[in-house]
Amino acid sequence: MKILQRYFAVNIFQAVAFVLAAFLALVAFMDLTSILPSVGKNDFGMQHALLYVLLLVPGNVYQVMPVAALIGTIYTMAQFASSSEFTIMRASSMSTRQAAMMLFKIGAVFVLVAFVFGELITPRTAPIAERMRLTAKGGSVSAEFRSGMWTKDSVHADGVRGNITGSRFFNVRRIAADGQLEDVRLYEFDNNMRMRSVVTAARGTYGGNNTWRLSDVTETMFANSRELPAPGSKVPAGQTIQSTYGQETASVSTRKLDSYVLVSEITPKILSVSRSDPERMSAAELAVYTRHLAENRQETERFKVAFWKKVIDPFSIFVLMALALPFAYLHTRSGGVSLKIFIGIMIGVSFLLINSLFSHLGVLTILPAFLTAVAPSLLFLLMALGALWWVERH
Repeated sequence: MKILQRYFAVNIFQAVAFVLAAFLALVAFMDLTSILPSVGKNDFGMQHALLYVLLLVPGNVYQVMPVAALIGTIYTMAQFASSSEFTIMRASSMSTRQAAMMLFKIGAVFVLVAFVFGELITPRTAPIAERMRLTAKGGSVSAEFRSGMWTKDSVHADGVRGNITGSRFFNVRRIAADGQLEDVRLYEFDNNMRMRSVVTAARGTYGGNNTWRLSDVTETMFANSRELPAPGSKVPAGQTIQSTYGQETASVSTRKLDSYVLVSEITPKILSVSRSDPERMSAAELAVYTRHLAENRQETERFKVAFWKKVIDPFSIFVLMALALPFAYLHTRSGGVSLKIFIGIMIGVSFLLINSLFSHLGVLTILPAFLTAVAPSLLFLLMALGALWWVERH
């Protein structure tokens, strides 16, 4: 059985490597055509475009690995069937369970490769590719809104710890390729959502330990009338005056500063994640950002679905390879190798479409994120078990 295991592994690895290379070449060509219009602008040359495409390859490996494993395994199984090798293996007492176990061991290698590319390599290459893309666009980027990128954090009594005393909306018009913030606006509210201050800054640089150094700062502070004593009255310390002007401003003060140190939960990592495509983020980044959104009472469903997809999708390789096993039972009269490969491509495309459909359903409906992520794999697993039952019966 060890000889058969090695024979299966060598043939499947070769086929999957060939299919994976073909898919990566196709996706790389599409990435290159998308970045070519930027060549020649802002000192962005052809060598930068090629490096940009190369940096996207690890993420592409993670995305296309399940379909490559499916098509490569179908090709190998179809070859075994056309040459009657699989029939001889079965006549030599190899059961369907043993064949499935051999595919499972081979699939474990592909799952490991997918995790390495998705969780270890892509999180390091994707930010570099993003900076190159920013360079091609002129050195800075704004979010999809005309006002720039928005995020939210909590204001604590003691740095980033202690009791929450309010909330802050963080607006950045542009983010430079080196991570420097340009045209920053901070809107701070108390726990009753009454505005306390507005801070504008020309630039912002991260200083580590949850601190930002803002330069060319203008701070406007608002004092609510409920928190100010009436004119001419003496109020004991800590006592507030009730007023019918609860939402009106009792006083406004403005000051200009050359520099200002801001302590915030927002870090460059969170900013980079918030403007990234969830599909290209690692599970660890998604977990951190989802927790940040939940703590600030913001919508998290999209990132929860992306997190569970990132965890579960590599294991779909097992399901798709199990779906390829029945093709070994189909003889030449059931269709040639090319027809079976075409069927495999259609199955792979169907899996990608259904996976994407359930991802959107998870965002639009109240279905649990885990269920929407695992449902396509369960559906195709039932198809694989049904196909194996059918070929065993016939």
